[in-house]
Amino acid sequence: MERKFVFSVGEFYHIYNRGNNKQAIFLNDNDRNRFNKLLYVCNSTKPVVFKTIQGMPLDKIERDKTLVDIGAYCLMPNHFHLLLHEKIDNGISRFLEKLSTAYSMYFNKKYDRTGKLFEGRFKANHTDNDEYLKYLFSYIHLNPIKMIDSKWKENGVVDRNGAKKYLEQYNYSSYFDYIGRKRVENAILNKKDFPDYFADIKEFQLFIDEWLSFSTDNITT
Repeated sequence: MERKFVFSVGEFYHIYNRGNNKQAIFLNDNDRNRFNKLLYVCNSTKPVVFKTIQGMPLDKIERDKTLVDIGAYCLMPNHFHLLLHEKIDNGISRFLEKLSTAYSMYFNKKYDRTGKLFEGRFKANHTDNDEYLKYLFSYIHLNPIKMIDSKWKENGVVDRNGAKKYLEQYNYSSYFDYIGRKRVENAILNKKDFPDYFADIKEFQLFIDEWLSFSTDNITT
């Protein structure tokens, strides 16, 4: 299916994709760590030769010009979410092609499988208004709650403190970046070209608290 829009430099997009036939694409922490690292190394005009950077921390890996700005991300068992800013012409498409190809090759080799890993080409929504763009910072970062409460979007969060505690222990999203947790994965994000919705950590935490308390009837799935 053809998209109803073309990617434009300076615009923001919610990108997501899931495993073929809804299969899991991350089976353990090694898989998730590999994808996190690829989020960084594939965001470059430089070709990816992973064996040359095996074992190197992100902050020691040299990149050329980046293709996109990453504002938020989240890895789920059978899919992922990215919030991207198109930085150069065709940047998002080039980035996702490199990312999907590199991870699929790793996954298929590791698990001795063949065939496509992802369900077709990646999906994209143009975040063409300020309200929707800000909402995505909650939607993407709250996704992991589904792993402990699969019906929270329909029924609301019963244990808000437990949900927040889980988010604060989940290593595979950019939530840590917004609550001030220092780690090498901080290098994945480039926030400067995204609107400054959150003046400080406290403001972001209040934003998340509001969504955890909000009636979820109208949350997009």
